[in-house]
Amino acid sequence: MQNRRETREVVLKALYAAELSGETAEEISTKIIKTSFEADDDKTIKDFADKLFYRALNIKDEATIMVADNLKNWELDRLAALDRIILVMGITEFLHFDDIPTKVTINECIELAKKYSTFKSGKFVNGILESALKSLKEQDRVNKTGRGLIQNRLS
Repeated sequence: MQNRRETREVVLKALYAAELSGETAEEISTKIIKTSFEADDDKTIKDFADKLFYRALNIKDEATIMVADNLKNWELDRLAALDRIILVMGITEFLHFDDIPTKVTINECIELAKKYSTFKSGKFVNGILESALKSLKEQDRVNKTGRGLIQNRLS
């Protein structure tokens, strides 16, 4: 049985494969995402994986620009590929997953960075996502609904 953290790990692997392999999104989804789930896994988890994978691919260019805009004293081309992919996933969740609190997204991305990237990646991902979130809130692009999802507008 997969949970959302494990599902994000699967999607990270799929996005990394999409970056490096040259295969189509459908081929990668079949090889990595679909084979990572058992027949009895919750359909909502499978749907979450597909939605996160395809939406991250769809907004990759926009999200990468947001990442570049929030880098301080750093060049985008020097950024570790995994860090960039994790940041794109986080921005995708901010913009397209109304049911996931932004703090949860940030924490999950930090954990992915600590597990799969460099020693300092957790703090780096945290800083960039916090900055990107602030920009997105100023543009009124983060629409979280439901109990516990609406954060104080002053923060």
